[in-house]
Amino acid sequence: MRKLLNTIYVTNENAYLALDGENLVCRLDNDDKFRIPFDNIENIVCFSYLGCSPALMGKCVEKSIPINFISPHGRFLAKVCGETKGNVFLRVAQIDVFRENSLILTKNTMLAKFCNSVQTIKRTLHDVADLRNDKDIQLVISVLGEGAGKLTSSNNLEQILGIEGNCAQAYFSVFDKLITKKNSDMHFSYRNKRPPLDEVNALLSFVYTMYTSEFASALETVGLDSYIGFCHALRSGRHSLACDLVEEARCLADRFVLTLINLQIISKKDFDKQVSGAVWLNDNGRKKVLTKWQEKKRTDYLHPYLKQKIPFGLIPYVQSNLLAKFVRGEIDEYPCFLLK
Repeated sequence: MRKLLNTIYVTNENAYLALDGENLVCRLDNDDKFRIPFDNIENIVCFSYLGCSPALMGKCVEKSIPINFISPHGRFLAKVCGETKGNVFLRVAQIDVFRENSLILTKNTMLAKFCNSVQTIKRTLHDVADLRNDKDIQLVISVLGEGAGKLTSSNNLEQILGIEGNCAQAYFSVFDKLITKKNSDMHFSYRNKRPPLDEVNALLSFVYTMYTSEFASALETVGLDSYIGFCHALRSGRHSLACDLVEEARCLADRFVLTLINLQIISKKDFDKQVSGAVWLNDNGRKKVLTKWQEKKRTDYLHPYLKQKIPFGLIPYVQSNLLAKFVRGEIDEYPCFLLK
């Protein structure tokens, strides 16, 4: 169990939450592991299969503390809460704040995306000395830096999205060079989707979709509407705000994909090609990706804003919580996720 920003995250799948007086108790293997007073809790996010006691749910309803149940794979399942008192105001504030601050929020998100893309490239350069003087890679780093500079003088969303499109095209132009395993049977030419036409694009699309779903679940736990974004246009059935937040953390998905390929955990045999030309992960491939992703989510990561180690899988929840605090006016600026 982990407490971050007055939210309790129960990440152990075998933990059970119970009530003891005015305290939340976390039990594991019939042993009390944690005991926290309710006065210090605003929200509970539970990834456990065992769940919690009815008495605890009743107490949380009484104190207006929502309990969110998330599957271990990150899919939102349900929320237990009492009469709606705060979330309706938070969602109205979300619309107002996004209307007023959409430009600066989008600028900061894209700045974080460009900086994180550079860090992703430099991570490979750190590991592979032969690529450090590659002219194409150095050019892309320059393009991303220039794009970040152009963002500061942009006056509308159309300009920002145009800059983002050019920088994304430049970034993916050298993505194949980040696949450093000499005998890899997987290669990347350009970014394509709907449907993906090669194995690397299929893997990227699958991980992006999976991560966006986790951000949507995280936004639900803090009471924000994942369908109302500040950058991506509103579209029926699309989690626009989750798509916005995943932009700054897309670098983590990219690194994960590159690791799967460079360590040869995934190969061409893990994909099926359709008659239409579309390429998708097969059942065995999906199982490999999901298993490694779950392992990744349990590793510790030093959060750049909180300055403390958290499970990798909680990054979407921390960022969603920070955004909710910005919408409520508790912090002056939303701190985007930045690789260090």
